[in-house]
Amino acid sequence: MTTESDQAQWSVDSLLDLFDVRADGADRFVADTGIAGQDGRQVVEGTQVVAQAIVAVAKRFPGKSVRSAHAVFSRAVAVGPPAELVLDVVHEGRSTATAIVAAQQGGRRCVSVTVLADVPTDDVIRHHLPKPEVAGPAEANPCEMPLSGREVRLVDVVDVNSPDEVGPLELYAWVRYEPIPARDDLAKALVAYFTGHLGISTTMRAHAGIGTSQAHLTVSTAPMSISIAFHEPVRWDGWLLYTHESTQVGAGMSFVRGTVHAEEGELLASFAQEALIRPLRTSDTSIDAHSRF
Repeated sequence: MTTESDQAQWSVDSLLDLFDVRADGADRFVADTGIAGQDGRQVVEGTQVVAQAIVAVAKRFPGKSVRSAHAVFSRAVAVGPPAELVLDVVHEGRSTATAIVAAQQGGRRCVSVTVLADVPTDDVIRHHLPKPEVAGPAEANPCEMPLSGREVRLVDVVDVNSPDEVGPLELYAWVRYEPIPARDDLAKALVAYFTGHLGISTTMRAHAGIGTSQAHLTVSTAPMSISIAFHEPVRWDGWLLYTHESTQVGAGMSFVRGTVHAEEGELLASFAQEALIRPLRTSDTSIDAHSRF
């Protein structure tokens, strides 16, 4: 379990430090896992590893900009020993570059992330999906997601984890960070980090009697893949609006697609998440709830 001093350290600044992976030889980086969350689970957020892979590839290809990352979470990364990021450079050209990042811990591959980087060019044509016309952050409801330097507000949702609060298959979250990183790779890492936080809650929202407060206790849930595409440039001030839309759930898996807009209306990124939502296996009762995947 975490201590009060651990919680005091869990901030946007410390998160950015975690994202800023260290080189450890040719095409290898060390990624610290940080501290456990407030719920005491000893599992690293999958999108933390995605953020670290984004930074690793940005450092490997200086002069290029990360444009997309596609991750599959095969095993949980545990809080404690650092993870090792091993890059397999598939292609490194003048305009584009691709690397597959294997996140390993204890000699086992846990996460695979395919990252595309390029050199942005002038527009041939340009358009983007407009920011949804929803209530602004001042009218939205505060959401308790402890992280010093981050504020989260949900549109028309009081308790996102409640099995009794039912609504449409969509969820709008306003997110504000302090500080906002000036480095392009860290800014993209921070945008990517939140893309996995509310997808399962969005999917459950339309179904009475089921909510993320039951996750790891009576229902087995886990993000299984995340894809995010960044739309140049990724710069913002103030709030970000994360839009989530659940398009399907069944046969034990769900699919959510989403967008990230700056408060002024610019589309910064688009993302998608696949997640596992299944009955908790009887055998899982021997595993402490805080340690379940």
